[in-house]
Amino acid sequence: MTGLFAAQAPRPLPDRLRPRSLAEVVGQDHLIGPDGPIGRMLAQARMSSLVLWGPPGSGKTTIARLLADRTKLHFEPLSAVFSGVADLRKIFDAAAKRRQMGEGTLLFVDEIHRFNRAQQDAFLPYVEDGTVILVGATTENPSFELNGALLSRVQVLVLRRLDDAALEKLLARAESELGRKLPLDEDGRAAMRALADGDGRYILTLAEELMALPPGQRPLDAKGLAATVQKRAPLYDKAQEGHYNLISALHKSLRSSDTDAALYWLARMLAGGEDPLYVARRLVRFAVEDVGLADPQALVQGLAAWDMYERLGSPEGEIALAQLVIYLGTAPKSNAAYVALGAAMQSARETGSLMPPMHILNAPTRLMKELGYGTGYVYDHDAEDAFSGQNCFPDGMERRRFYRPNERGFEREIRKRIEYWDRLRAQRGEGERNG
Repeated sequence: MTGLFAAQAPRPLPDRLRPRSLAEVVGQDHLIGPDGPIGRMLAQARMSSLVLWGPPGSGKTTIARLLADRTKLHFEPLSAVFSGVADLRKIFDAAAKRRQMGEGTLLFVDEIHRFNRAQQDAFLPYVEDGTVILVGATTENPSFELNGALLSRVQVLVLRRLDDAALEKLLARAESELGRKLPLDEDGRAAMRALADGDGRYILTLAEELMALPPGQRPLDAKGLAATVQKRAPLYDKAQEGHYNLISALHKSLRSSDTDAALYWLARMLAGGEDPLYVARRLVRFAVEDVGLADPQALVQGLAAWDMYERLGSPEGEIALAQLVIYLGTAPKSNAAYVALGAAMQSARETGSLMPPMHILNAPTRLMKELGYGTGYVYDHDAEDAFSGQNCFPDGMERRRFYRPNERGFEREIRKRIEYWDRLRAQRGEGERNG
């Protein structure tokens, strides 16, 4: 129950500035604008179940509340962190009674990804028959965290992290509410937006903290702001989507030979608390998958950097990872070995259990020699140019070219060797037929 003096209790600035209409929500015009999915739903006077997926402070809870107000639905908030199936049953029973009286219910579930599979299944019949309009909020990728049955009954909408323009609107509102300018110069203001990292709630909390400084405070620059407020840890969940997004960004930046971008993503991962050994393993993988024999030293460098980090730890070992990123980013690229293995695997699946040709089989027993094992084998070191040209594919299987080196880096030299051996193989094969 609301207390007698609740209205006089102090309220945090983010709560005081909570938008009173969808038009006041910043940074999400792609959803709530006339051409956005929410804008179209409201224009058509209909409402369907949603999952709002976005970073902290992007407006998920606010949008849900305003949707309930706009559609005249009873707003029922629930936190998945503190609730279970018993709480859901009570809500569904109350919603069913409201429905009988002609009133709908918008059930807002914050942190919906925290519910397990059984709890998520409990929503299904009530969402299906319209007892509740479900609006879930999550910071995690729904495709990983929500089961397929629930996802098939909701529309997933992606909220964006607030950009500088949206954050600046919030700062202007804060200054209007508090009646004075923030004690920041232009650099300090830019640093404050960067510190917020797209989180509207955080930047308003920080603004309120700065407004509490003594009057007459000299405007703070970026350095002064950093000294005044506690540094914010970057948003990065090592077990969830942020982990996969950043390692993908690092890998693809290296593949694009964008070394500076790769260093940035490496720094983002390290600053977020990622295990450096995980990064080292992925970089070694890159060395063979995307550099390969275009620069055979890439794998050597990768293993050396991995070993150095294990020996030195952080922060010294991180320099080795940075050096490896630079080496890989600037190395010639080839995925020829990766493609060759894929092609060979496909061929192996298609050809089944073909035996190797007899001439390349060992014959350790008398019986095996009598059966022809090893017959006709030519020891390559005894042949001209240490190359016999003998066929080592299974009998009855045509030769296949799996490995196709490119013209970059050391693979250019490998390509020359293969072409030379192809010529010798053709010549010696022709000689055998003529003989």
